[in-house]
Amino acid sequence: MDLPQITPRRTRLAIISTFDELCGIAGYTRALEKQLSPHMDVTVFDLDQFLLRSPHRRVRQQADRHIQEIARALPAFDFVNIQLEYGTLGLTAERILRRLGWLLDAAPAVSITFHTMLEVNTGLRWGDAGAALMRLRPHRAAAALVGGLRDDLLARRAYALLRRTERRKTLRLIAHNRRDARLLREVLGFGDVSHHPLSFVSASESETVRAVARRHDFPQLRHLPADAKLIGTFGFLSPYKGFETAVRALRLLPPDHHLLVFGGVHPQAIKRYATIDPYLDQILREGRVGRSVLDVLREEGAGGLRLEADAARVMETHPGDLGPRIHFMGVLDDAGFARAMAICDTVVMPYLEVGQTSSGAIALALNMGCRVVASRTRAFLQLARYFPDEIEFFDIGNYAELAQRVMAEPARDRRGVEMPFNTRTNAEMYVRLHAAPAAARAVR
Repeated sequence: MDLPQITPRRTRLAIISTFDELCGIAGYTRALEKQLSPHMDVTVFDLDQFLLRSPHRRVRQQADRHIQEIARALPAFDFVNIQLEYGTLGLTAERILRRLGWLLDAAPAVSITFHTMLEVNTGLRWGDAGAALMRLRPHRAAAALVGGLRDDLLARRAYALLRRTERRKTLRLIAHNRRDARLLREVLGFGDVSHHPLSFVSASESETVRAVARRHDFPQLRHLPADAKLIGTFGFLSPYKGFETAVRALRLLPPDHHLLVFGGVHPQAIKRYATIDPYLDQILREGRVGRSVLDVLREEGAGGLRLEADAARVMETHPGDLGPRIHFMGVLDDAGFARAMAICDTVVMPYLEVGQTSSGAIALALNMGCRVVASRTRAFLQLARYFPDEIEFFDIGNYAELAQRVMAEPARDRRGVEMPFNTRTNAEMYVRLHAAPAAARAVR
């Protein structure tokens, strides 16, 4: 008698993440859902940032109920993946840990994808505090000290929570670089740790985008000559992005080079009644955009200039005004960022070192086959271990070196090249990590 054929049931995977947001984690989750859907049944639970990041007591209670509702749905899944950026769960360590604990308790089996890696024993940030005091910023110095203690406490309690979970159920951890994987495995002692760089689009998908992307898709660029060299920076405006370094480098580049700023002020950074975001103002001042000679002299000192005799000249537009060569392109969705990268001659990542472990922007640029010039941060150096010789580096803040890198010939044409770590290998890792517990549960 022939035995009936048994079709294996597809794994039911729940992903907990921001999703309906213009942020890197949400963008990665949208890409991950697309990569995994052919292989398993994926349901994304969107973390409501309006509720979870509100300081108001009544809204905080609604935020707790929001997490509890997600937790009640989790037992119906084989595996739960949490795309962990601590701040997406709340504003304080207490709220973050309480809500994370509810999710861990409810999940039948769980994996954690770390978007921020908190290290223990960091203690007081004396270096950051001292630098702030040297700039006569005592409030920033105090914030650095308090922030170091807060992050250390959050790290200790979060890892303790994960260790308790590991003793009771399947727990698998995913890092975005080898260093963080070693920290989790060798320093913190977790047993099941994997790593893979962020991956958004395949080589074939990037070529499809490149085939249709045109400069004329962006109204701000339609007046530029066809031979203009476009340098792109990407992401929400924040001091750690180092965009002012790109502006300084632009001064040293020929007039046919233009800087495109794809991004804007983060919604969480918008302040009531603020006339301009401080970092955006810094970028405009650095580029002397719309400023006269007198404006700059007031800031940098008039020296021996005789204002009465040179009154007409000092009211003129400053000769270093880069306004015509700096283009603010606004905040784009996932597809818009990919098209924007496709039209750039060079993608520049001038970030500062802030302990960041990964960057969606640089990962997407590599996926898109772009020429990438990046500052020598630890995160970018770790990423380069997956992609040897694919990133051109310059020292953090060295705008002269950045300008020289941009002017030099690129090492090679990266368009259409499938990298060794890509969307396929990323999906394979997630399928492998989430299949075994599901199969065991199906047998029971």
